Amino acid sequence: MLTINPAGWLTTVEHCPSPNFNVRPIIDDISLLVIHNISLPAGVFATGHIKQLFTNTLDCTAHLSFADLDGLTVSAHCLIERDGNVIQFVSFIDRAWHAGVSNYKGRDNCNDFSIGIELEGTDDLPYTQQQYNSLSLVTHAIMQQYPITPSRITGHCDIAPGRKSDPGQAFDWSGYFSMLAQK
Repeated sequence: MLTINPAGWLTTVEHCPSPNFNVRPIIDDISLLVIHNISLPAGVFATGHIKQLFTNTLDCTAHLSFADLDGLTVSAHCLIERDGNVIQFVSFIDRAWHAGVSNYKGRDNCNDFSIGIELEGTDDLPYTQQQYNSLSLVTHAIMQQYPITPSRITGHCDIAPGRKSDPGQAFDWSGYFSMLAQK
């Protein structure tokens, strides 16, 4: 079982602090969980490039597709790798830079009130059972600490339609919600 310490960090997971965060406008307003996916380069896993991107250490000349990432400052609260390993980059108390231009139920700037979790993957390749297991554990810890219920969990595609498509059609929403209901 995972817990969140008073500083907003998950216990017993890898911590890799990102400089890409700032203070939330209202600290007591954490009320949305956003599921994303990422792989660098696209469709290639276990490269370490995601960690480098979130910590501003990515060599943007290392792959042709990285050219657009030069100077980009982004982060997520957590990344769940293909093997289920969880890396936390930003305290849940702080605002990670994961959602970009976004709107949830008429409210703009989702970074202000959301937690962002990245799954290492793509829209069209199945995620691993280890990722779903870890995502379920992380989600339960978040739901214990913050007023987030399954109805307040969404995909990046839903808060930035037309701009983002993740976590994609490969994400098993019904299986994920079933796992949440079992605990």
